[in-house]
Amino acid sequence: MRPEVQTFVDDGPLPDWGASGEEIDRRVEQLDAIPRPVTGEEARALVSCFGPDDCYGVAGTLLHLIETGPNPVLTTDPGPDANDWHKRLYDRAVNGGLIPRT
Repeated sequence: MRPEVQTFVDDGPLPDWGASGEEIDRRVEQLDAIPRPVTGEEARALVSCFGPDDCYGVAGTLLHLIETGPNPVLTTDPGPDANDWHKRLYDRAVNGGLIPRT
């Protein structure tokens, strides 16, 4: 795994809306430093970085980064209790014809 991805993953899930502007800016800078496309291994690791909300749009950027990987990360329905971003990744793969709905 490239160091830029490892740094982002090591810092854990994105913060919620209550985080400081400095913290959100720091995570955006980390995300922007990750070269595209990501590998399959990196995409799978990045899935763990979604937080409880959209983090002022940063979660959408993370979603698009994950989708630069070589294949869908989530190939089975994550279930009704899953994070909204995990559901969105799965639904986008289904709707894009990449995987069948399970």
